[in-house]
Amino acid sequence: MQIKGRKINQYEPPYIIAEMSANHNGSIENAYRIIDMAISCGADAVKLQTYRPDTITMDLKTPEFMIKGGLWDGQSLFELYESAFMPWDWHKPLFEYANKNKITIFSSPFDNSAVDLLEDLNAPAYKIASFEAVDLPLIRYVAKTGKPIIISTGMADAEEIDEAVEAAKEGGCKEIALLHCVSGYPAPVGDYNLRTLTDMREKYGLVTGLSDHTLGNTTALGAVALGASIIEKHVTLDRNGGGPDDSFSLERKELKELVDNSRTTWEALGNIDYGRKSSEEGNVQFRRSLYFTTNLKRGDVLSEEHIKSIRPGFGLPPKYFDEIIGKKVSSDVEAGTATSWDIIEK
Repeated sequence: MQIKGRKINQYEPPYIIAEMSANHNGSIENAYRIIDMAISCGADAVKLQTYRPDTITMDLKTPEFMIKGGLWDGQSLFELYESAFMPWDWHKPLFEYANKNKITIFSSPFDNSAVDLLEDLNAPAYKIASFEAVDLPLIRYVAKTGKPIIISTGMADAEEIDEAVEAAKEGGCKEIALLHCVSGYPAPVGDYNLRTLTDMREKYGLVTGLSDHTLGNTTALGAVALGASIIEKHVTLDRNGGGPDDSFSLERKELKELVDNSRTTWEALGNIDYGRKSSEEGNVQFRRSLYFTTNLKRGDVLSEEHIKSIRPGFGLPPKYFDEIIGKKVSSDVEAGTATSWDIIEK
């Protein structure tokens, strides 16, 4: 997969997405500042959410439209999204600002009209949110753009993930990524079952990553260690800002740590390599080897009392200990001399 020329796979550093979500808290100036924060922290992309309350739900307060428990307890769905959505006329200036400042920007569309808006802005990719992963007509509509699609899998079972991937392919999408996700806000670390990542990659043969709603960065770094190529995290200017998503989002310092530590973790993965590393060369001399521990005369027969495995490593490797016992020395030897085949008779 590539987004704006940035390759995304296991052989490239993790692609870090800073999810703005509703953390603009109704201020376009906050949205600009979040983009600036993502840039300064080294994130690869900033992501928006594109919907209006009426495109995502209905203005009803019957029981099924009311939220019970969690961060948004007591609100209707319409009330939540009315307080959280990003005005559509913000999208163009935010896209222009991000493009001017050399950071990728794209969004999660929640209906076809959102896709049309984002296409007018030449969005380079699309994200399907977990709650929309079952909206196969929407996925097919997004796929028709020909842009890369990243699909979050929160709440989706194996069959629903299969259907989402198939819908994207049916729509003509050639570049698909799956993000393992738990749609809890925040999500308990123990719910993430990160081993699913490796199974998902093997099963689908697609780029895989993590949409992380846990507090902190530990889960994300664990995902990178398991080969995650994309990490998405909600970010905020102030976790105590009072917005609907602020409380489980990363602040500037934590986002910078995520970016830096994710890339360090990825670098540490490296390749399968059993060879000696350049940083080890200077320490080879301090490995154990065989040394003479007593003075010997030419022709003396070596016994266990004459040889010892010690540091440094200028003598014969310890694996030859049994082989040289019983052999004769071919010259006089002083205690503390490194063993070598030159002074041991063949």
